[in-house]
This record gives sequence, structure tokens and C-alpha cells, in this order.
Amino acid sequence: MTASFPSPSLLDAAASLLAAPSRRSDIAPFIVMDVMERAAQIEAAGGHVVHMEVGQPAAPAPLTARAAARRALDEGRIGYTTALGLPALRARIARHYGEAYGVDLDPARVVVTTGSSAGFLLAFLALFEPGDRVAIANPGYPPYRHILTALGCEPVLIETDAASRWVITPEALIAAHRQAPLKGVLVASPANPTGTMMRPEALAELIATAEAEGIRFISDEIYHGLDYAFPAATAAGISPNATVIHSFSKYFCMTGWRVGWMVMPAPLVRAVERLQQNLMISVPTLSQVAAEAAFDGAAEMEAVKHGYEANRLLLTGELPKVGLPEFLPVDGAFYLYADVSRFTDDSAAFARRLLDEAGVAATPGVDFDPHRGHHYLRFSYAGALDEMALAVERIGHFLRRG
Repeated sequence: MTASFPSPSLLDAAASLLAAPSRRSDIAPFIVMDVMERAAQIEAAGGHVVHMEVGQPAAPAPLTARAAARRALDEGRIGYTTALGLPALRARIARHYGEAYGVDLDPARVVVTTGSSAGFLLAFLALFEPGDRVAIANPGYPPYRHILTALGCEPVLIETDAASRWVITPEALIAAHRQAPLKGVLVASPANPTGTMMRPEALAELIATAEAEGIRFISDEIYHGLDYAFPAATAAGISPNATVIHSFSKYFCMTGWRVGWMVMPAPLVRAVERLQQNLMISVPTLSQVAAEAAFDGAAEMEAVKHGYEANRLLLTGELPKVGLPEFLPVDGAFYLYADVSRFTDDSAAFARRLLDEAGVAATPGVDFDPHRGHHYLRFSYAGALDEMALAVERIGHFLRRG
């Protein structure tokens, strides 16, 4: 009996099917990372780039964190920790809420995560079902909507504007909820890409409105500590039902260490623990040791913050002089979201030209706002002051050339 083999055309079709990505992976790219890659190519070819594209501090992790990591390495084996994180780190994070906000927080509600990115993933999995609608501000951080989409949830973009001071209002939340029920709302203050903040009373009113409607509230607080206009308020001090996402990446300058935390409603901690056990097992131990020690580097971090403030004053004062007079309120974080509509209707192409022709890497607004982002660029001012001054000079030359 002669064996029968599939025809070449069937084999090609099968190979194509096996190599096809899943539908859930069909999400938009995080454009800032593409800009970062292009900037790296220019630098590899010998060019100089002023990096204003990625929200990454130029300063290293505090000395206290690095010293603790060295000691841990010298002492020997770095093994797993429990899924919720090192008890000493969880207790230190809880203590931080008393020191920074006057909030008495139970360490049992703290979950250590692999950066805020894992925090969002764990929170969305613990709080929502596929098909649930979750409101986020537009413009906003792209991975919010991308992670929600990959998990089968529906991100609902709530438009913000100057009248609302670029934050979600209770009225806007209720309007979106009446169109079709919302299961959650996510708010960032200070926000990315805008740098705008919510007043404590506005945050409290929005949380109360959400909870009265049965809408779960998630507060992205990864830029806390970097507030210039007024002190940031934590949702953990307003409602025990709010979920808080935080990170050591920004204020503590520990981006590559990939360590953050969550403050969860007490009844949901076990759900997050189970998810972490299976998805990540635990957060890298070395990063957790360093993170606990980072709290002792507050003086160093405040000096870094003063550097951001100097950068902020430079940009807000000098960018209008070179042709970029319109930007959103620069309350906190280290971002300036500038209106470039006088020069372009295509912020992606404009950002590419700015990088290729002027050596300034900025992120096009379409990364953060699919509706109006073609008129905006986001500039990160987390670098050194002399680099920011050079960027302004280069931007001015670029805009004058047209």
C-alpha cells in the first residue's frame, strides 16, 4: 500500500496556519519603543540623539539600593520569594503610605510586582471578565488599552480637554456608563503623556461616583513623588475598595530593575496571589532587596526631582520662544505634551523627521491618542539639564527650517 502525503499546497497552507499569530496578539505597537529603537540605530551609526522619547530617568538607582543589591549578591544564592513579595519590602511599602500620605495601610494588602506593567496585567485579570468595558482617559498611556484588548476587555476612551483640565470628570464617567455599563475606570495622576494631575477633592469625587455606580476604580500612581503644582493624593487614602498601581521605576529611578507594587482591596489579595504564583512565580529577589533600600535614598531622589523641576522650567520657558507655545498643564511626572498642529497633521512623520534631521527623539501623540494625537508630541524631560537645553536649540533650528 502506497503512503499518501499532503500536496505541497496543503503543506504550505498548514505551515502558514501554524505560524499565524493569535487574534488577541493583534494589538497596536507601543510606538515609543519603536522611536527608541530608531534612536539606537542612529547612535550605533555614530550620531548623537537627545532622548526625550521614553519616560526613563537619566539618573541611576539610589546608592542605597545599589549597595543593598551588592550585599545580597555577595551573601550568596538569590532564590524565589513568596508570590506576594518579601515581607520586609511589603511592610516598608505600607510604612511609606504613613510617611507620605498619613495613611495607615495594612501590609497584607500590598503585592510586589514585576514593575507596574505586571501590576496592570494582574489587576485587569483579577477585576474584569472578557467583554467588560473599562474607561480610560484619552489621551492616555497606550498599554492600558492594549493590555485590556489582549485580555478580551473593551477599553472605553473618555475624551478629556482643557475645559475638564484633561482629566475624567464624574459627569463624563456617568455619560459613558449610561451608554453601556462600565465595569471599571483607570485614572493616572500625574498622568502620562500629559503630566496633568487631579486635585485631591476631584479624585475623591470621581472615586465616590464610580463606586456608587458599581464601577471598580484603579489608580495609576507610578509618578507620585514627581509633583510640582500641588501634592498628589493616593486613592488608598480615599477608599479601601480602590486598586492602586505603583512602581519604583520613576521617582526611584529603577526602570530596568522591573519592580513595582499594588495596593489591593483586602478581599482580592488572594486572587492576585494565585495569578502571580502561576504567571510570574515571584518578582526577582535582587530587585526586591534593592527596592526596600531605595526608600532610604530619599535625599538623593529629591535632588533628582529638583533636576526635573529645572528641566520643566527650562522647557516651559524656552519652547514657546522657538515655536511651541501650546502645551498641556505640566503639573507633575516628567512629560510635556505639546501641540504641533501649526506644523503638521501627522505627528508620527513629524517625530521621525525631528529625530532623523535634528537628533531629538520625541514620541508622536498618536501613541497616546488615536483621535487627536496626530497634532501632538510628547517630550520627556527626565534627562540632564544641558541635554534639555541642546534639545530646545535643535528643535528651534528644525522648526525654522520647516
